[in-house]
Formats: sequence, structure tokens, C-alpha cells
Amino acid sequence: MKTEILSMLRSTSDYVSGQSICKKFGVSRTAVWKIINQLKEEGYEIEAVQKKGYRLLEIGEVISESELKSRMKTKWLAREIYYYDEIDSTNTRAKQHAEEGCPQGALVVSNMQKAGKGSRGRGWQSPSGAAVYMSLVLRPKFLPNKASMVTLIMALAVVKAIKETTELSCQIKWPNDVIINKRKVCGILTEMSGEQDYIQYIVIGVGINVKEQTFPDDIRQKATSLEEEVREINRKEVPKRAYLIERTMYYFEEYYELFEEKESLAFLKEEYNQYLVNKEKEVKVLGTSYGYTGICHGINENGELLVETEKNTLEKVCSGEVSVRGIYGYV
Repeated sequence: MKTEILSMLRSTSDYVSGQSICKKFGVSRTAVWKIINQLKEEGYEIEAVQKKGYRLLEIGEVISESELKSRMKTKWLAREIYYYDEIDSTNTRAKQHAEEGCPQGALVVSNMQKAGKGSRGRGWQSPSGAAVYMSLVLRPKFLPNKASMVTLIMALAVVKAIKETTELSCQIKWPNDVIINKRKVCGILTEMSGEQDYIQYIVIGVGINVKEQTFPDDIRQKATSLEEEVREINRKEVPKRAYLIERTMYYFEEYYELFEEKESLAFLKEEYNQYLVNKEKEVKVLGTSYGYTGICHGINENGELLVETEKNTLEKVCSGEVSVRGIYGYV
């Protein structure tokens, strides 16, 4: 009921009477008063005026289960939300929930990670309140050989969400990074459990640097945050994390439903390639037995990266098998 009351307050700039809340939910004024106080303790500024009711004023940086649920505009995605103030890893916890039978679309969100996971087994720096840390559980009907494509869908959803909430220009470094001004602002880690011809579940972990100010020496030159980039164009505030999460889920649901129907990325290939940082540029493909350089021509309908080699052959690069870099560095 706390989520529903928050949604009522958020839906209007006017006062919402205590009586109307009581009538809608069939509860006493005392119960409403207790919930209003709980919301205040979570950080919401709520004005209470006798004979008028309650009004939600300026909302600070609040991230909670109620805040996230009251914002969601999706049809089915992220309607089940597990929020933790502190956690080992959202991917680890999402897999636990998946094993316990949570529904498709369940979302795990944390304010802080103690053991964040990055690609290729690397750790992910996860300080409190500085970023979006979330993992999404999917239970698809398509075959395991298509699972890696959801990483590309999520990358595009993150780009659209950041662009809408900040007006920053983002690009995608295939397959799982989102970058701004040649530096990484978001990483995506997709993990799957299943058999050769069956997917039990997929977990997609997303980390977006929002307010990060300092980075470890080994990544300082290739990492950034929304706050740092927004400052460069003289905007005063970064989007609230809950809003960024809601927008990401909204766009992901839109793309994912089409992907489930078509089981191909042909419908978003053109849009995705517009954001691909290395498109029509020289790249290094690393991690194969030999490695090679070539010109990147974007992705195909299977999410494979098309690279034209110096021998004029067109290689189809699969995500997870190799690392693709710009010829002079990270991008």
C-alpha cells in the first residue's frame, strides 16, 4: 500500500486528502499517517495541511522498493522488485531469486555492492549511492544460442535512457559497454543457466556510473560518470537513479518484446549501428588464436560484429569469444 499511496501523491501537484486515501484502500487515518511517516523517513518531503491533506514536495535522491515501483511504467517488466541497501552482487542475488522461482522480469536493485561483478571475472567498483546497480531476471523461450543478444538490447536501452534523462551523447562499445566521450559509463554482464536446448533463466546485470568521482588508477583514463560528463556541458544535476532505472526498464521491455516475437535483431540493427562507436573504423580483434585487425561494419541480425579483414574477408565476431578494441586503445 505504501507504493500505491506514493503513486497517488506523485500523480498530482495538489493535495491528496487523507479521507480519499482511506476510502481508496479501506484503511484508517492512523494507518495512512503511519505510512506517510515511513515515506518521510525514507527521504520524501511531504507537506501535511489540516483539512487539505498531503502533498509531495521536492523529491531528493531516494532509491527504495516503493520509489522504484511507483515510477515504473512498464507492462510486466520490473513489477517484482527486490531492493537492498547493501549486497554482495546484484547478479549473485538475482540468480538466487531465479533459482527460488521468481517471475520473469524480476529486478534486483542495490544502493551498494560489496563484491560487484564485471566481465571476464573482473571486480566492479560499487560504492554506496554512486551508481545504478541492478540485475534483471528473464525466463525466455528462445534457445540458448540467442541469449547473448539480450546484452545488445540492454546496451541500447541504457543509451536511450541516458540520452533522454541527460541529453548526453552516448555510444556503444560492442557488446557490453556504454561510453561517453570515449570513456566507459556503463557495463553490462549477462549470465545464463540452462541446458543445451533450454534456458532456465538469464540474469542481466547493469552498472551505470552516476555520481562516481574517483576511479582506481588502472581504469581512471577510460572510465567516467554521468555527473562528470553533465558538468562539462554546464547542466547542474544528474538524473535521479530511480528515474534512470525506470527509463532503462521501459526501453528494454519495448525492445525485448519485439525480440521475443522475432528472435532476431534485424528490427533494431540499424538503430544499434548508429550508436556503435567503432562503426566503419579500424579495430583489433583479440582473444582468438591469432588476432587480427580490420574495419568494423556494425552488427548483423544475430548480434555478431562484422569485421572486414585486411585480406578482404568478412569475419562474424561472436560476443564472449573475443575482445574488440580500437586500434589505438580502449575504443
